[in-house]
Formats: sequence, structure tokens, C-alpha cells
Amino acid sequence: MNDENAPSEQPESLEPLELPDIEFESPGRFTVHNPAGQSSDSPRAEPAPFVLGVHPDLERFSQPEAARAHALALLQQAQRSLCIYSHDLEPWLYHHSSVQDACTRFLLASPHNQLRILLRDPGRAVKEGHRLLSLSRRLSSNLHIRKLHPDYPNEELAFLLADDRGLLLLPEIGQASGYALYQDPGRNRQRRAQFDQAWDTSTTDADLRSFLL
Repeated sequence: MNDENAPSEQPESLEPLELPDIEFESPGRFTVHNPAGQSSDSPRAEPAPFVLGVHPDLERFSQPEAARAHALALLQQAQRSLCIYSHDLEPWLYHHSSVQDACTRFLLASPHNQLRILLRDPGRAVKEGHRLLSLSRRLSSNLHIRKLHPDYPNEELAFLLADDRGLLLLPEIGQASGYALYQDPGRNRQRRAQFDQAWDTSTTDADLRSFLL
């Protein structure tokens, strides 16, 4: 009885060990990874409760969620122009479905609305497939992305401009500390001049161009 049972039990115990490794391991990783990213993507996607062009105070922040809340508030309320001056399109700040949705609505609201993005290093965004790069493929007529000229003097900071009054500034690259302004035409104008000067000397990176084509 033992001899008859032994051969029939061994194949049954070996097959289940081999099949999951060969057929199901890789797809299983993708299935688990994608929902995890989506579930962590939505709970913190609420905009800050301030009105562009009305709220007079400087709002400081020191956490990624707070920075994104202010950025989202500015993106959602802009009506004419948006400018993003960035190191690598900060994925912790801008690679978010709510940010992509806000930019999409802004660009589709009027053919005259413009979103311009200046990047110091687009390599990471291209390699990892940033949401705003993907959006620029669909709305290339009024979403433009360029690379800062390597010889042009520029500050090691990042900022977002909304119309002629809103400003979000990150004074240190890689840090989630900074401040947001919703009604400051003076500081907005100062940063807009900086952005426009850098834009006039900017270039189209080969990797960025091939990604957008």
C-alpha cells in the first residue's frame, strides 16, 4: 500500500510548487502593485481651502500632503496661465491623479489657457512615465515642456505660478517645505520674469522629445 501511494503523492506535491512560479509570479506583482498605488493616491487629494486672488496671507507648509493641497488649490482655480519651474517635475508633488485631472480641466476650459513646464533634469520623469508628460502627449497645443539651458544661471528651487497672483515656492530641491501665496501680484510678477527669461533660453531635450512624440 505504501509503494502504491508514494508515486501518486509526489507528482501532486511537485506540480503546485512549479506552476505558480512559472505562470503566476510576474502577473501577480503587477496586480498587487497597481491597486496599492491607486489606493494611496486618492485619500490625500483634497485642495487647500483658500481662494486664488482673495486669500491675503502667506501659508507655510512642511509636509508633502500640505504642499500638494496648496498646489492642487492653485491648479484648480487658475483661469489663464500656469507655470511650473521644477528640478525633475517632483513626482511626490505633481505625479498624482488629482493634479493630472486639475491640469486637464484647466487646459480644456479654453484654447487660450497655457501650461508651461521648465525642468532642470527631465530624465526621471521620462524614465518613470510622469502623469504630466503623458498629458502633454494628448494636449500638446497648450501644454509645453522644455529643459533649462545648462549654461543659464538658475536658482536651486522650484515654484508654481497660477495666473498673475498665485505662487507656491519650494526653496530647497527635494524638500517639502515652503510656502503658498494666493494674492500676491508682486512676488508672482518677480517669479514670472524669472520663468520667462529662463524659458527664452530653454531647450528641447532629446529624451523628452522622443517621449512626447
